[in-house]
Amino acid sequence: MHCRNCIAADLPALLALYAHLSPEDPPTDLTVAEANLTALAAYPGSAVLVGELGSQFVASCTRIIVPNLSRMGRPYALIENVVTHGDHRRQGYGTEILRVAAAGAFERGCYKVMLLTGTRKQSTLDFYLKAGFQQTKTGFQIRA
Repeated sequence: MHCRNCIAADLPALLALYAHLSPEDPPTDLTVAEANLTALAAYPGSAVLVGELGSQFVASCTRIIVPNLSRMGRPYALIENVVTHGDHRRQGYGTEILRVAAAGAFERGCYKVMLLTGTRKQSTLDFYLKAGFQQTKTGFQIRA
């Protein structure tokens, strides 16, 4: 699998891959996706990473690098929208896209990389542990 940053021309394929992340969600409008991908570029080092086999996207995640005022000004990274195509799970592609995302964050001086998951499925929790993440914090959220 080859990992790289997503570009605007990739968005239709990426949005199709997201159907494997949240099948119940309607697809994001392409114009909205293009605007959001452009906005993400305002945070240096942030990217939607895609993993491709040939011409097919098989894995993706979003890495956001957040400027920080604590920790001597070192940024931190958030990972979101981790997805592997249903036909390509349990082959290491999700682990590899997370490895690339975390390595890119640490290369940019981040002192930590965080992700949250809403799942309680042990197989998904085991996947994140196997990928090197530790369950050391308690997450909270509020939604509109």
